[in-house]
Amino acid sequence: MNTVVSANSRTFQPNAKYVLLLGLMCALPAVTSDIYLPSLPDVARDLHTTTTAVQLTMTSVLVGGAVGQLVVGPLSDRFGRRRPALGGIALHIVMSLLCALAPGIGTLIALRVAQGFFNAAATVVAIAVIRDRFTGSDASRLLSRLMLVIGVGPLFAPSVGGLIAGQWGWRTVFVALSLFGAALWFVVWRRLPETLLPDRRRAAGFGTALRGYGVLLRDRHFVAIAMLPGLGMAVLMSYVIGSPFVLREGYGLSANHFAFLFAMNGVALVGGAQINASLVRRVAPIRILRSALPALLVAAVVLLIVAVTGAGGLYGLLAALWVTLGLIQFIPPNASAIALSRHGAMAGTAAAFIGAMQAGVAGVVSPLVGVFGGDARAMCLVMIASTTTALLVLATATPAYRRGMWRRL
Repeated sequence: MNTVVSANSRTFQPNAKYVLLLGLMCALPAVTSDIYLPSLPDVARDLHTTTTAVQLTMTSVLVGGAVGQLVVGPLSDRFGRRRPALGGIALHIVMSLLCALAPGIGTLIALRVAQGFFNAAATVVAIAVIRDRFTGSDASRLLSRLMLVIGVGPLFAPSVGGLIAGQWGWRTVFVALSLFGAALWFVVWRRLPETLLPDRRRAAGFGTALRGYGVLLRDRHFVAIAMLPGLGMAVLMSYVIGSPFVLREGYGLSANHFAFLFAMNGVALVGGAQINASLVRRVAPIRILRSALPALLVAAVVLLIVAVTGAGGLYGLLAALWVTLGLIQFIPPNASAIALSRHGAMAGTAAAFIGAMQAGVAGVVSPLVGVFGGDARAMCLVMIASTTTALLVLATATPAYRRGMWRRL
């Protein structure tokens, strides 16, 4: 299927199947991480390694994804959206099978970097397709709707992964990931139209890519806003990486109980995204962003207090987590939509830059949970630091909090 469709958002209304397809593409990295979560303690024992080393198999996917998006973005602006997506997903399948055969932790970490590098193509292309057809509030609303699909990863992937690992071992989880990738490849091949018109394609080459990124880097408001999804993702990944050890070892939960609670927190992620999708119909994305970040900081501080004092026990911690996770979902969709609207002529490169910042910042920051002890307090402190940084960036590097000036974004 190679039909090039019109990029006019006023003549195109996405149906449920279209949203599902783009959502599955965006969800590939999330599923790659979440389905593997319950296996972390088993991997540490089987490969005779440390908790910190095993956590690197999670963050290495983000680091690989950051680099992958920087490479794939310009390619999608030159060759269109379909070919980079199909190539990246195909290589994700190969890397997943190789992960299942990894003999040691070093090899597994390296393969996870490659896995993240290649599955980044699906995310970059999905976001670029949205920008090809939508801008502003429309783009933010569609990005939030995608979270309904992406949120299925946290809801079901750990349970599926735990079941698979419990029956056949953690290596089989990667076989399941390859099968998921194969199914996604087929659907993309059959159903994803080409949305980049031929007259909008940019010349390929290393120099062209560098010039494109140079244009983005000179737009300081774009760079500032593009950092926010990464800092929001750092908050989320701090929870994702820390939760198996905080909940299973700190509170003695079984793998099944952990998967159930992780799914309940996934409901908060989906719910927050859907509230945002409805809200942007009436409120500008930047206005939501400048209110949501302070609220997220307050929620993270409350979470730290609950973790340190033990107030409410496990239920108190889960309640505070639920609110915090729901608020996170007001950050990436709105920040991404604002940033993308500034560079529509190079949407693939801009989407890659935003995605790379998102994966890279989260990949660098979230391992600090393990460095600081891997307990609930360490998890909360990294969340607070990430949120505080995001708020400072928005307040000092953009006109978001200056009277009337936020309209420039």
